[in-house]
Formats: sequence, structure tokens, C-alpha cells
Amino acid sequence: MKQILFIMLSVVIGLSSASAQETKKKSKKETVTFLVENMNCENCIKKIEKNIAFEKGVTDLTCDLSTHTAKVTYRTDKTDEKKLVAAFEKIDMKAKALKDGEKSEATDDKR
Repeated sequence: MKQILFIMLSVVIGLSSASAQETKKKSKKETVTFLVENMNCENCIKKIEKNIAFEKGVTDLTCDLSTHTAKVTYRTDKTDEKKLVAAFEKIDMKAKALKDGEKSEATDDKR
């Protein structure tokens, strides 16, 4: 009798934990490269790093002055491209998300 109760209790616990894992949200990360038109100097990069890196959902940020780009990795359950563009606008920077394979104008000028 004790074995049957133990087995049933184990099954109930196992099923409840499995369903809890299925319903738990998985945070998906996405990386977007933004062309930042008026990023002209090291101070601009510092301004971006000081502000955009601390936007809700941002997990990584790298800037490249030579191509005028900022590569942002973020959690899709916390933010999106539109919110990040708005965050750039708040700090007086004009940013445009580059699509896959699209190059920044600064990169095209080098060739």
C-alpha cells in the first residue's frame, strides 16, 4: 500500500514539474545592428554605451565608429527594435536598424 502511494505521489510531482517547465517563458535573444548616422566621435560612443546599454532587455552592446554602427543584443520579451530606436532618439541619435546583409553607408565608402 505504501509503495502504491509513493508511486502515485512521484507521478503527480513529476507531471506538475513537467507542465511548469512547459509554461515557463523562455527568453529569446536577438541581435540587431543599427546604423547611427550622427555617431562621429568617441564621446558619441560613450553616450550610447552609457544610455542604450542600460535600456530594459539589452544584454550586450558594441559600437564601431568606423562603420557608424551599434550592435545591440536584447531579450525579445523585454524590448524590440522600435523601442531601441526610440531610446537612441532620446539621446539625440538617429538610428536605423540594418536588415540582414545590408551594409552601412560607411562600409560601402571603403570599397
